[in-house]
Amino acid sequence: TISGTSISFGTATAFSTGSAAYVHVANVENDKVVVFFQEGDNSNYATARVGTVSGTGISFGTAVVANSGNSAFTNVAGIGNNKVVGVYRDDGNSDYGTAIVGTVSGTDISFGSEVVFNSGNTPDPVPVSIGSSKVVIAYRDTSNSNYGKAIVGTVSGTSISFGLAVVFEAATIGFGDTGIAYIGSDKVVISYQDEGNSDNGTAIVGTVSGTSISFGTAAVFEAATTSITNSTSIGGDKVVIVYSQGSNAG
Repeated sequence: TISGTSISFGTATAFSTGSAAYVHVANVENDKVVVFFQEGDNSNYATARVGTVSGTGISFGTAVVANSGNSAFTNVAGIGNNKVVGVYRDDGNSDYGTAIVGTVSGTDISFGSEVVFNSGNTPDPVPVSIGSSKVVIAYRDTSNSNYGKAIVGTVSGTSISFGLAVVFEAATIGFGDTGIAYIGSDKVVISYQDEGNSDNGTAIVGTVSGTSISFGTAAVFEAATTSITNSTSIGGDKVVIVYSQGSNAG
């Protein structure tokens, strides 16, 4: 709970009693979230739980499997209308980048069918919602020289379809180092480690039009080794980027 410039916390509540990894969370209503993670104690399946906030506490519904296979780099974005889009690398399907739509009802979540958005090894896919029916997924495409790519997904009911992937960085981007934020007006900002430029922290604006995305000119925000970036929007024209600064002891 935030009060002025201070923050206080309630009691932590376990959503997994095993070794959860790649944990991410998305808001679906004022009082509900979806936690999406790799459940280590259940064969590394992609798993989701709905959390309901009451006061300073949170309680969880039943865990639901989204992918009954080894699923790495799980991540999730809320898109409104009680829906989320989960993404992951499907290690049980040639390491392909895969997405799935989840629908929340009360404390339960159900999933549609999986859809491949990249037929190649796809670590670190990062989604962000664009309005109530679209997502942009940024990822490192190891089957294409580790270039940074992004793709637009359109949600209809429990299904998702994709446009064509577009390169935003024609050089290797850092492993696990990508952030993405929606800033309104169909625009996103992608932040990443540019290994093709001395591992500098770099950001670029993408503009969505229909099922396509195009990019402006990349800008360096940290002219030194930068890793583990993440970001969020502040209003309609600003983002805050956080990162590990290698030149300052990490």
